[in-house]
Amino acid sequence: MKAIRYVLIAIVALIVLAIAAIAIAMVVINPNDYKPQIEKVVEKKTSLNLSLDGDIGWSFIPLGLELNDVEATLDGERLIALKQMVAQVDFWSLITMSPQVNTFVLDGLDAHLNIDKQGTGNWTRIMPEPADDEAQDEPQVASEAEQAPAADTEGEPLNFNVEHVEISNAQVHYRDERSGQTVTLEDFTVTASDITLGSEFPLEVGFRVETAQPQFTVDGSVEARLAANEALNDFAVSGLNAEFNMDGEPFGGNSVTATLTGSAKANLENETATLSDFTASLANLTLNTSLDVKGFGDKPTLDGKVAIEEFSLKELLKALGQPAIETTDEEVLKALAFSTDIGGAAGEPALSDLMIKLDDTTFEGSGSYNLSTGGVVFNLQGDTLNVDRYLPPKAEEAEAQGETSTKTASSDAPEGELLPLETLRSLLLDIDFGLGELVVSNLTINDIKASTTADNGRLKVDEFSGKLYEGSFNANATINAASDNPKWAINADVSNVQSLPLLADVAEITMLSGGANLKVNATTAGNRISALRENADGKISFNLAEGEFRNMNLTRMACQGIALANQDQLTTDDWGDTTPFNDLHGVLEINGNTFNNTDLVASLAGMKLEGNGSVDMKQTLVDYELGLRIVGEIHRDNACRVTEYVEDVVIPVECRGDFSAGAADLCSFDGSRFRDTLKTIAANAARKKAEEEVDRAKGKAEEKVRKKLEEKLGEDVGKKAKDALKGLFQ
Repeated sequence: MKAIRYVLIAIVALIVLAIAAIAIAMVVINPNDYKPQIEKVVEKKTSLNLSLDGDIGWSFIPLGLELNDVEATLDGERLIALKQMVAQVDFWSLITMSPQVNTFVLDGLDAHLNIDKQGTGNWTRIMPEPADDEAQDEPQVASEAEQAPAADTEGEPLNFNVEHVEISNAQVHYRDERSGQTVTLEDFTVTASDITLGSEFPLEVGFRVETAQPQFTVDGSVEARLAANEALNDFAVSGLNAEFNMDGEPFGGNSVTATLTGSAKANLENETATLSDFTASLANLTLNTSLDVKGFGDKPTLDGKVAIEEFSLKELLKALGQPAIETTDEEVLKALAFSTDIGGAAGEPALSDLMIKLDDTTFEGSGSYNLSTGGVVFNLQGDTLNVDRYLPPKAEEAEAQGETSTKTASSDAPEGELLPLETLRSLLLDIDFGLGELVVSNLTINDIKASTTADNGRLKVDEFSGKLYEGSFNANATINAASDNPKWAINADVSNVQSLPLLADVAEITMLSGGANLKVNATTAGNRISALRENADGKISFNLAEGEFRNMNLTRMACQGIALANQDQLTTDDWGDTTPFNDLHGVLEINGNTFNNTDLVASLAGMKLEGNGSVDMKQTLVDYELGLRIVGEIHRDNACRVTEYVEDVVIPVECRGDFSAGAADLCSFDGSRFRDTLKTIAANAARKKAEEEVDRAKGKAEEKVRKKLEEKLGEDVGKKAKDALKGLFQ
């Protein structure tokens, strides 16, 4: 026992002697006496010029060092300076062999970092170029370092304790002479206390950042409680409250505030991370999320929710100093929202209970993304969407200039590629889309269903169907983008779609009405509109059971020809501006920009419409020759009476011009072809006259025979003979 007591006494004595020695040294030794030597050593070993203008102080309990007014220059320019630095270690922690930083204070740090026009940073010139003999020694030193035994990475957990850390009035200036960009960090402050691994500690950070190109300023403040375990593989942030006030050119000179609040955890060993009640906001945009992540590799597993609260996009753009989105309806883009649950299998994050709100439109659905294959599966169903409300308003000048200038401008504009082929080749999609009602270009479509798949550069629209103007349509299409000249194939069926409101709403054309039935089979190739038009090939079969031609009266045109044939003059003034028809049908052969039609047929009142012609879709021109075959009475006007001379003749009509301008002046009586009609009428008249002469001759011969029989056989026998002779002369 006495031996132990003596040992303890010896240890205490040594400690007391050490304390006494340190105390005496601090009293006797004045560190300021060594400032010239310190400055010379720094100048010798580096390219810096060190100035220790302030006092250097010692402290005993706690044991520490204090520097004041220190500056280091490089090539005559300040590189770094500080007003004060205090570093103190708890003395008793040294005695117990567990060092603990008591206080670290840094005040007035001022650093200047520059990159010259050659791309060299001034900080790279701090250490001078090594001499030749030193350079030769470096490999040996490196090899010796390589031969040194590796440190034991499985040692004891780090015991780190700091009572107080404070950085204040720090600033860093960065300048890049190549671009003229300058960045300044100023008013940088950091305050933390009771920093201990395994326990939470408070942290406060403040700063101001300013850039020159563009002119941009951020004033930020961050408050939070941080925690890290002794193995430094488990971290946590709680009570996060960060605010950033921004202004400058990116925001059009406006001031914008962004905030972050919430909590976060991450464990590097278990590869898990959690965001709890995390909120991020920018102006009037707010995002809320709670999210768990398991696995930081290629196949993470996600579980949580993400939501963007309802906000006005127009107000957001205004707050951010961005140009306003001009829309036809000024009340749109004022109520947007988004929310979804996030889950799914490992490596395949999935969205469920997805909701997207766009003003009066709501989409709901689900989706997933495969991280290994890049495959996207999506199902989105919406209620009603009026796209026209979101289109830019029509410019008054463009309307005044007319459609001709519009066509010229559009034709002169350079064409762009329609499809990003490389992107399309990499797509792996399976998308289903539905919409209760869609209004686009004044066209109203109901019950839309669309199904799209993409794989190996082949995009297929397996179904695109809906209800349209009392009828329905169903189409499918394929785009093969395996080559740089993609191939297109389109098939569509249209059933009983009312053509009048459709054409009126889409193109303001009111020349045709009736329930349209179409079958479209077409192919083309290319990646530009002009190429698609030029390479188009296929056919369109059409049929309108009942309808009418509007803004034209084919009956009046036919009557003009009949009146000429009758050598009479029409007296009717009110002809109307429509022509009813039954069973209008034909086939349009697609040949590039031209649609050829050789079998146009329709039934009109007292007439049969026959014709052929072509439609140039590029020039919006129509060129048709029609014939109105007279098959019965067509009008009450006496000059339009259907005599035996005009029955079954064809009254010619021509339709030529720009169909986009309307049908009022497209069709007219074709006088140039009426000469052929007159020949037919003359032939009919001659044939009729010949038939009348034959009938008269027959009658005379019959009467002569009858009289002779009566004279010889009697009157009664003569009458019977007359009846018998009628069949003989037929």
